[in-house]
Order: sequence, then structure tokens, then C-alpha cells
Amino acid sequence: MNTNIKTQMSIFTTCILITFVICYFWRMDFEILHTERLLLRKSSIEEFHYIFKHYTDEELKAFFGLTTDEELQKEKDKYTNGYTSYNRSFLLFHLIDKATQQNIGACGFHNWFAMHSRSEIGYHLRHDVFKQKGFMKEALQAIIAYGFNNMNLNRIEAVISPKNEPSLKLAKHYNFKEEGLLKEHYCVDGVPEDSVIFGLLKKEYAA
Repeated sequence: MNTNIKTQMSIFTTCILITFVICYFWRMDFEILHTERLLLRKSSIEEFHYIFKHYTDEELKAFFGLTTDEELQKEKDKYTNGYTSYNRSFLLFHLIDKATQQNIGACGFHNWFAMHSRSEIGYHLRHDVFKQKGFMKEALQAIIAYGFNNMNLNRIEAVISPKNEPSLKLAKHYNFKEEGLLKEHYCVDGVPEDSVIFGLLKKEYAA
């Protein structure tokens, strides 16, 4: 087959695949933030109610970027046990790589106390191959701005392991101020470990 024809067919196939993925994931009217390399797909509790009710297991895996049944079960358990309570909620953004349409991680707000205009921010990339490429730094800029400007937050907190140097550097890059050490604050494999608490106030944030 002619090389040019092969190339054209490859491009056509890729376009069809990307179109399918876009149509598939945007069955709901998800709010999308755009950065240079990422689509940040917002998911609140309302969207989660819909997808867990209507999506098949394979669709849920694709939506969350999961590869195993064990990972899927953990997400189901989180949903079943309750993401929210009467006075706090969450708001999550999935990081979609524009080049591949792949879900590469998540960043968002949990322990969101709307009545107090504050929330804790958390983030992760799904695999090491996505790290050290600036994806989370890129996403955080848009998501922090969304928290202050769209969620009316006055304070954003970050709770980070003292051993997690990349996350510590990322928080400091966005002007989070270190406020103290929480002794034996969380458990890793059943072992209590410390956390560093950071805070960022809206009046101190430079968008």
C-alpha cells in the first residue's frame, strides 16, 4: 500500500477514535476547563450519581482511567460509603491529555466546607510515565483559580507528607504557606505518619 495512503488512513483512524472518546465521555454536559495540554473535566456529586447509576463497569473504568477490577471496586466503595456529608462536599477534575484523550490523573477539592469558604486540595497522576512533565503544575494553576473565583473559596489547604518532595515544591510554587506539622496524622500501610499543613488565602493568591 502507498505510504501516503497508509498515513492518511492512520490519521483518519485516529480522528475517528478521538471523536468516539469525546462523544462517549461527554454524554453528560460536563464542564471543561482548558489548559495548553489538558482538558480538565469537572465532576461533582451530581455527575457521580449519574455515572454510577448508568455506566457499565467497563465504562466506569474508562471514565476514571482505571485498568483493574480492584481499582474499580475501590471507586465503587468510595461512592457507596459516601463522598459527602451534611456540611461538606467535594469537586473533582479529571486530567485528560489532549494529545491522547487519556485520563492521566485527578485534581480537586475535598473536605469542602462551603459555609466556611474553605477546602482541602488534593492531586495525583495515575502512573509514573506521566510524572515530571509539568502536567500537575499546569492543572493546578487553573484549578486553584477555579476554587477562588467560581467556588467562592477564601482558603485552600494542602496536607502533604514531609517525604513527598514533588508535592511540597508544587505547593510552595503556588504560594501556599507552611503552617505546621500534624503529628501521626494519617496511616500508610497501618503505620501513622506526619503531615505538613499548608494554607493559601485568596488575598495572598496571585492568579
